Amino acid sequence: MKRGGCVYIITNQYNKVLYTGVTAELRARIWEHKTKFYPESFTAKFNCNKIVWYEVLSQIEEAIEREKQIKGGSRKDKEALIQKLNPTWRDLWEDIQDL
Repeated sequence: MKRGGCVYIITNQYNKVLYTGVTAELRARIWEHKTKFYPESFTAKFNCNKIVWYEVLSQIEEAIEREKQIKGGSRKDKEALIQKLNPTWRDLWEDIQDL
């Protein structure tokens, strides 16, 4: 049986840094970012802890491919994704609690 996955974009308080990631457990992974579970990671160093965009896919392989596609795009492309789902760039942490 194949497992689903999520692609997400997180940023810092000032929306200056965008980090794109993929995971099978979105809530757990975002909690790791928020708590700086990995203190030497890119997201910990740049205080990226606000989830501003995510997409749920039925297979983890699809999520990995989507992540590569997004990472290959420009910042403008990423901002357009965020604007469509989350025009105010609010933290979607509460929204993902039931995923």
